[in-house]
Amino acid sequence: MQRIIKLSTYSKNGLYDITREVEGVIRESGIRNGIASVYARGATAAIMIQENWDQSVQNDVITLLNRLIPSGIWEHDRQDDNGDAHLKAGLVGASEVIPVIDGKAGLSTWQNVFFCEFDGPRSLREVIVTVIEDRQA
Repeated sequence: MQRIIKLSTYSKNGLYDITREVEGVIRESGIRNGIASVYARGATAAIMIQENWDQSVQNDVITLLNRLIPSGIWEHDRQDDNGDAHLKAGLVGASEVIPVIDGKAGLSTWQNVFFCEFDGPRSLREVIVTVIEDRQA
């Protein structure tokens, strides 16, 4: 089963918690055991599993990436001034695979699924969630 989650972003760089939406797709699939692939559609966005206890970890992720990959110094900036966004998205990665266990996302207490925006704000971003059943289970 496959669904597209649509969202809007409101900052140039930010992490957006999409855990509930991903869990909803898993529930809707009816699959008890398998995997859920979560994929960010777009060359300047990514998916990350991270803690969501408070905003500090998400802020630290953005601070780290901005220090590692500052804006305004990349060759690609001559085309559309977002070279850093492409590099951040490539470093973090476009997707995560989450186990589906007894019909639920196999995340720990402190893990959440985040859409990572590196070239916002955007009125429309898409995340593709694909749930695949383990027929051996």
